[in-house]
Amino acid sequence: MDTAKKRRKNVWLNELDDIIRGACGGFLFGIPLLYTMEVWWIGSVVEPPLMLLAIAITYIVIFLLNRTAGFRKIEKIRAIDAARNSVEAISIGIVCATVMLTLLREINSDVSLDEMLGKVLFESLPFTLGVALANQFLRGDRGGNEGQRSYKSEINATFSDIGATLIGAAVIALNIAPTDEVVMLASAVSGGRLLAIIAASLIISYGIVFQSGFADQQKRMQQQGVFQRPMSETLACYLVSLAAAAFMLWFFHQLSFGDPWTMWLQYTLILGLPATVGGAAGRLAV
Repeated sequence: MDTAKKRRKNVWLNELDDIIRGACGGFLFGIPLLYTMEVWWIGSVVEPPLMLLAIAITYIVIFLLNRTAGFRKIEKIRAIDAARNSVEAISIGIVCATVMLTLLREINSDVSLDEMLGKVLFESLPFTLGVALANQFLRGDRGGNEGQRSYKSEINATFSDIGATLIGAAVIALNIAPTDEVVMLASAVSGGRLLAIIAASLIISYGIVFQSGFADQQKRMQQQGVFQRPMSETLACYLVSLAAAAFMLWFFHQLSFGDPWTMWLQYTLILGLPATVGGAAGRLAV
C-alpha cells in the first residue's frame, strides 16, 4: 500500500514538474509579445471563425512540435501522446496568457466577453509555442553530474550571474523600452497590481532557473557565488533586472530625472517583468 501511494505521489510530482517546465517555456517565448499593443487590438476585433481557425492551426503546429520536442521529459512520443500533450500545451498557454493579461489589466470586468476571448487567444499563441518548445530552449538534467560541478570563485560566480542577468534582461526588454506599451500599461496598473507584478516576476524567475528542469539546475545550486542560494539569487537578480529596466527607460527618454519617483517605480516594475524573464534566461546560459 505504501509503495502504491509513493508511486501515485511520484506520478503527480512528475506531472507538476512537466507543467512547470511547460509554463516556464511559455513565459520565455510569450512575454515579449505580451507587451505588443497590436496583438491586443487584433484580439479585440477578431471574429469567432478566425478564432477557431487560429486554434486549429495552432493545434496542428503544436502537435508536430510535440512529436520532436514538447514539454515532457520522455524519450519516445507516440502520436496519441503528442495529441494529448498538444491539448495540454494549449491549455497551459491560455492559462498563462490569461493570468498575465489580468495582471496587466488588459482584461477586466469592463471588457466584453468577445474581446476578452480574442485577446486571450491571440496572446496565448506564443505562450503555447513556448510550452511546446520547452525542452528545446535549454536542455539539461535536474540531477546534475558530480564531474561537471562549477568551481568558480565566489566573486567570479557572482559577477557571472550579474553579467548574464544584464545581457538577458537587455535582449528581452530593449525592444519594449522605447515603445508606448509601458506607458499605456502604467496608466492602468497601480497599488496592489504592482505588488502582484513583483510577486509574479520573482515566481517566474525562480521557476525558470530552479524548478523548470532546464540547464542542469543541480549544478547551479552548487555554485559558490555571494548570492548563490535559490531565493537570494532570485531576489538579487531581480534587483539587477529592475536597474537595467530603469536605465533603458531613461536611455530611451521614457523617464527623466525630473519625473516623480512614483512614475519611475511604476514604469520600472512593469518593464521589470520581461527584463526579469530575460535575466533568468541569461543565467541559464552561463
